[in-house]
Amino acid sequence: MSDRIRTFLYPAIAFVVLVALWEAAIRVFKVPNFILPTPYAVLEALQRGYIEGLFWKHFFFTLQSMVFGYALGCTLAFLLGCLFAESRTVEQTFLPYVVALQSMPKVALAPLIIVWFGFGLESKVVMVALVCFFPMFINTAVGLKQTNPALLDLMHAFSASPWHILTRIKIPSAAGHIFAGLQIAVVLGLIGAVVAEFVSSTKGLGYLISAAAVNLETNTMFAALISLAVLGIAGSLSIRFLHSRIVFWDKGSASQTAATE
Repeated sequence: MSDRIRTFLYPAIAFVVLVALWEAAIRVFKVPNFILPTPYAVLEALQRGYIEGLFWKHFFFTLQSMVFGYALGCTLAFLLGCLFAESRTVEQTFLPYVVALQSMPKVALAPLIIVWFGFGLESKVVMVALVCFFPMFINTAVGLKQTNPALLDLMHAFSASPWHILTRIKIPSAAGHIFAGLQIAVVLGLIGAVVAEFVSSTKGLGYLISAAAVNLETNTMFAALISLAVLGIAGSLSIRFLHSRIVFWDKGSASQTAATE
């Protein structure tokens, strides 16, 4: 059996077993539906939500805030990571402030972000960007600093410009670290989006979970959680695909990143 078949077969078998144990536990221990719904009840909630169209506006709202916030946070983190790696003065001046910002719980910042950016999509985008920023920033800065010194000496010997060294040597050498940061940011970005929707929102999967909790509709909560899981898996697989195609010379790092998920 090839590795490609195992990659899909083993998770499918594990999923069937887990669903069977889930159903059996509910029947044996007579768990009420408002505490733990049956798999069939969750499937009904998914059918009602997506086939009848009740969930789509929430799904796309969370997806939109995730994509925009992820792009904004990771782009800023990459640029600042390059700046910090290239300038010791900039690093010594601003690193304490970056660490201080990361040390603040994002849940505590959420009300302030809503005051500044309102109750709409903008505040969710900012929250996602803040959550995605630090892992991408750290991985970029560390990866750039770990460039092989022999390559740097060779480029200096040929009088290469700092820009040439950065784009031709440092960034390709740090590509594994950069994509690791992108992988981590996907998961954290979803957390940021849901937290922002918990605090204040009238749309989104986070809002859907919060509203369903008030009415003890656990089947709807599970359906929203499964939707979040699908978003996270799709985002992670997309980054892995880009990693394998763009960083084609670093197959070992790509497989290691996949193994750690």
